[in-house]
Amino acid sequence: MSDAVLDPAERSGILRDSLAVGVATGAYGLGFGAVAVASGLTVAQTCVLSLLMFTGASQFALVGVVAAGGSPLSGAATALLLGTRNTLYGLRMAPLLQLRGWRRAGAAHVLIDESTAMSVGRDGTPAARLGFLATGIAVFVLWNLATLVGALAGGAVGDPRTFGLDAAVAAAFLALLWPRLKDRRNVLVGVLAAAAALSMVPVSPAGVPVLAAGGVALLVGVLARRPDPTEIPGPDDVAGGHP
Repeated sequence: MSDAVLDPAERSGILRDSLAVGVATGAYGLGFGAVAVASGLTVAQTCVLSLLMFTGASQFALVGVVAAGGSPLSGAATALLLGTRNTLYGLRMAPLLQLRGWRRAGAAHVLIDESTAMSVGRDGTPAARLGFLATGIAVFVLWNLATLVGALAGGAVGDPRTFGLDAAVAAAFLALLWPRLKDRRNVLVGVLAAAAALSMVPVSPAGVPVLAAGGVALLVGVLARRPDPTEIPGPDDVAGGHP
């Protein structure tokens, strides 16, 4: 697992880029922390979510459902559905990183868009491992620190509508969706998923429309004959990945 065989210049470049990605992505944790507390979670609950769940889109989904009046179970189901894409990352990264035992288990916890993007396309396993681990750890540390700061600040704000925090979850999802719209099929999936969600709003509890929209995407994924070209991110896509 050592990165000693790497050229010093290459190693420094990977570490520099990983830290830059960590800073840029970790900043989103400020928004999550503030939104989670404004949605009714305590500071402790918010921080535990970031520590243990650590997948930004799923975290925003959970607090969004709870804030809309949905049950925690419905929020958890929505979060789980959104997190399934990480399974696809795992299938790609396992043979590339060649980690075993506890290292593999630890790496699974930082298997996110950014760490995947900074690993795929590297020349050789040492470079891939360094890019993956350095990015994953940087994002994990800075995301959790930012979550704490955001949660403390959000608790001081009071009414989330004062600073527009009630719209932050929707804004986060739009930011996540935008990079995926490079593919025409994804545009169609987005339209169909939105239609399914809107049709469920008048007749179902909060959280169920999001599950219905996710079900549309899951069905298309199962029936599709070609992979989604935006699913495994490249180095240029890391900015919009984790949250």
